[in-house]
Amino acid sequence: MSRRADAARRRLLGAGTFALLLAPPRVRGAGIVAVRLWPARAYTRVTIESDRALVARHLLTEAPYRLAVDIDGLELDGALRELVGKVRPDDPFIAGVRVGQYQPHVVRLAFDLKQPVRPEQFALAPVAPYRHRLIFDLYPVQEADPLLALIRDKEAASERAAQAVQDALGELIARIDRPGLPPTTPAPDMPPVPVPPEPLPPAGAASAPGTAPAVAEAGGPATPAERRRIDRLIIVALDPGHGGEDPGAVGPSGLREKDVVLAIALELRERLDAFRVGGNGLRALLTRDADFFVPLGERVRKARRVQADLFVSIHADAFFRPEARGASVFALSERGASSAAARWMAQRENAADQVGGVNAAAVRDPQLLDAILDMSTSRQIKDSLRLGHEVLGRIGRVGRLHKGQVEQAGFAVLKAPDVPSILVETAFISNPEEEARLRDAGYRSQLVAAVADGIARYFAKNPPLARHRVL
Repeated sequence: MSRRADAARRRLLGAGTFALLLAPPRVRGAGIVAVRLWPARAYTRVTIESDRALVARHLLTEAPYRLAVDIDGLELDGALRELVGKVRPDDPFIAGVRVGQYQPHVVRLAFDLKQPVRPEQFALAPVAPYRHRLIFDLYPVQEADPLLALIRDKEAASERAAQAVQDALGELIARIDRPGLPPTTPAPDMPPVPVPPEPLPPAGAASAPGTAPAVAEAGGPATPAERRRIDRLIIVALDPGHGGEDPGAVGPSGLREKDVVLAIALELRERLDAFRVGGNGLRALLTRDADFFVPLGERVRKARRVQADLFVSIHADAFFRPEARGASVFALSERGASSAAARWMAQRENAADQVGGVNAAAVRDPQLLDAILDMSTSRQIKDSLRLGHEVLGRIGRVGRLHKGQVEQAGFAVLKAPDVPSILVETAFISNPEEEARLRDAGYRSQLVAAVADGIARYFAKNPPLARHRVL
């Protein structure tokens, strides 16, 4: 090769190297860690977890109802395609979803909707076990009235029970008339709410939300008869802690707090719905009846929305020492916590919003909300202590107590200013022996009976005031 050709080659290589140095580096797109779907009657949550913060835009269309979401900086991969198979037939909002590469580095999610929705989009920074989360909450455009739902759901359940009795009676008469008629296979009894031996996947599995029986929609205004029944109702708000994105505490063998407390609350609702107090019917309202997350302030709002007579939050917490054991009952404190452990538990429970994921921008007036939650009166706390004493005394007959008196601390979920409120720690799920008890349906039934008996004893000594509930 001549000297001139060799020099030209070196100049060309040098220019190419310089061009590579000037070219912008190829930026790797965000990687999807997981996609999750949490359907429930209150709202459906879509979670996209990634190793980097995502930027997205969404657009609603009508005829048909559809939600299109464009996410920047993504390439379509298998993790995103999994979202298609996570849509449940009983999801009240989402009929189906399609995923495609809309543009280079832009993925489009197209949600086919069953009804008009009010979407809320927000992002969450990494916390606890989660990386970056992009959240879409789909709410109904018009919220059903919870008081009417309580009345109409009970009426629908009574009609179903009466029809079942008629069907059984008809079959018995037919068998008497025609002795040779083979009996039909009886429908199995509804099994107790399962508590899985291993943690279940958060979506697409049997424990996924939306499995609770549908409640009759409170469509149309209340009739005069319904208004009278609503005024005569005694309402207890039951609050199963955690849910959805927030599993709560996890036991040594993987039992999740959110599953245990939901099973207890569902059984307690059935027991309380059969009660009568001073000739009036009692109805239990659940702040969540399936596996979805409810912010702490929303739990309080739900109780106040139905003008509840009592509020009972149910938990099965963990402690940093596995030997901690025993049930506890807490009421709110106007001053400091009654013990260091009570203060630690309150701080842990009050952090649930960070793990579960709250759209801070959706709170219209956070200062007003904080002011309302700080209005708890001495009377409310005094009534809460009375309720806690009755419940603690009955729980103590079922198992060991962590403390022999009602403790107090600044639990945010107990701050309804006009509703006596307690938080029941059924056991320490971090203790292997107590975790095994919580897994046992028979033991949970004993706990349910004890809490229900404590509530009944409280009402016997403190009859609820007559109310005119505002719809």
